[in-house]
Amino acid sequence: MREPTTSVYRLDVFREPHEGDTWICRRDPAIRMPYAEIIRRTPDGIPYLTPEIALLFKAKGDRAKDQIDYERMEPLLTDTERGWLLTTVAAVHPGHPWLTG
Repeated sequence: MREPTTSVYRLDVFREPHEGDTWICRRDPAIRMPYAEIIRRTPDGIPYLTPEIALLFKAKGDRAKDQIDYERMEPLLTDTERGWLLTTVAAVHPGHPWLTG
Protein backbone atom coordinates (compact mmCIF):
# COMPACT_ATOMS: atom_id res chain seq x y z
CA MET A 1 0.00 0.00 0.00
CA ARG A 2 1.21 3.45 -0.86
CA GLU A 3 0.39 6.72 0.74
CA PRO A 4 -1.66 8.54 -1.95
CA THR A 5 -0.03 11.94 -1.56
CA THR A 6 3.63 10.86 -1.33
CA SER A 7 3.64 7.40 -2.98
CA VAL A 8 5.65 6.17 -0.01
CA TYR A 9 5.12 2.47 0.71
CA ARG A 10 3.55 1.90 4.13
CA LEU A 11 2.70 -1.79 3.82
CA ASP A 12 4.02 -4.45 1.50
CA VAL A 13 2.45 -7.91 1.53
CA PHE A 14 3.80 -10.88 -0.36
CA ARG A 15 1.77 -14.02 -0.83
CA GLU A 16 3.93 -17.05 -1.38
CA PRO A 17 2.78 -20.12 -3.30
CA HIS A 18 1.23 -22.87 -1.19
CA GLU A 19 -0.56 -26.17 -1.32
CA GLY A 20 -3.08 -26.36 1.48
CA ASP A 21 -1.18 -25.81 4.70
CA THR A 22 2.26 -26.06 3.07
CA TRP A 23 4.39 -23.07 2.06
CA ILE A 24 6.28 -23.43 -1.24
CA CYS A 25 9.34 -21.32 -1.96
CA ARG A 26 8.78 -19.31 -5.12
CA ARG A 27 12.49 -19.57 -6.04
CA ASP A 28 12.58 -23.38 -5.79
CA PRO A 29 9.30 -25.31 -5.50
CA ALA A 30 11.17 -28.25 -3.96
CA ILE A 31 11.67 -26.13 -0.82
CA ARG A 32 8.55 -26.56 1.29
CA MET A 33 7.50 -26.34 4.90
CA PRO A 34 4.20 -26.61 6.76
CA TYR A 35 2.81 -23.22 7.79
CA ALA A 36 2.54 -24.56 11.34
CA GLU A 37 6.37 -24.67 11.39
CA ILE A 38 7.15 -21.34 9.72
CA ILE A 39 4.92 -19.09 11.77
CA ARG A 40 6.05 -18.60 15.37
CA ARG A 41 4.57 -16.42 18.08
CA THR A 42 6.03 -14.10 20.68
CA PRO A 43 5.02 -14.64 24.32
CA ASP A 44 2.30 -12.03 23.67
CA GLY A 45 0.97 -14.05 20.72
CA ILE A 46 2.27 -11.84 17.90
CA PRO A 47 3.03 -14.01 14.85
CA TYR A 48 6.35 -13.77 13.02
CA LEU A 49 8.18 -15.65 10.30
CA THR A 50 10.91 -18.06 11.37
CA PRO A 51 14.33 -16.38 11.15
CA GLU A 52 15.78 -18.95 8.75
CA ILE A 53 13.06 -18.29 6.16
CA ALA A 54 13.34 -14.52 6.62
CA LEU A 55 17.10 -14.87 6.02
CA LEU A 56 16.47 -17.01 2.93
CA PHE A 57 14.42 -14.14 1.50
CA LYS A 58 17.18 -11.67 2.45
CA ALA A 59 19.85 -13.80 0.76
CA LYS A 60 18.59 -12.71 -2.65
CA GLY A 61 20.10 -9.24 -2.37
CA ASP A 62 23.61 -8.12 -1.63
CA ARG A 63 22.66 -5.39 0.81
CA ALA A 64 24.63 -4.38 3.88
CA LYS A 65 21.50 -4.48 6.06
CA ASP A 66 20.85 -8.10 5.08
CA GLN A 67 24.43 -9.05 5.92
CA ILE A 68 24.05 -7.38 9.32
CA ASP A 69 20.80 -9.29 9.92
CA TYR A 70 22.55 -12.56 9.01
CA GLU A 71 25.50 -11.84 11.30
CA ARG A 72 23.17 -11.05 14.19
CA MET A 73 20.84 -14.01 13.69
CA GLU A 74 23.22 -16.78 12.63
CA PRO A 75 24.61 -17.43 16.14
CA LEU A 76 21.05 -17.66 17.50
CA LEU A 77 19.93 -20.34 15.04
CA THR A 78 19.81 -23.96 16.12
CA ASP A 79 21.97 -26.42 14.21
CA THR A 80 18.83 -27.62 12.40
CA GLU A 81 17.76 -24.10 11.44
CA ARG A 82 21.29 -23.19 10.31
CA GLY A 83 21.55 -26.37 8.25
CA TRP A 84 18.19 -25.72 6.60
CA LEU A 85 19.16 -22.13 5.81
CA LEU A 86 22.51 -23.04 4.27
CA THR A 87 21.03 -25.91 2.28
CA THR A 88 18.27 -23.74 0.84
CA VAL A 89 20.57 -20.77 0.15
CA ALA A 90 22.90 -23.15 -1.71
CA ALA A 91 19.95 -24.38 -3.78
CA VAL A 92 18.62 -20.96 -4.79
CA HIS A 93 21.77 -18.80 -4.58
CA PRO A 94 24.81 -21.00 -5.33
CA GLY A 95 28.07 -19.29 -4.39
CA HIS A 96 26.40 -16.96 -1.89
CA PRO A 97 28.91 -15.48 0.63
CA TRP A 98 27.00 -16.95 3.60
CA LEU A 99 27.93 -20.41 2.37
CA THR A 100 31.66 -19.85 2.92
CA GLY A 101 31.39 -18.40 6.44
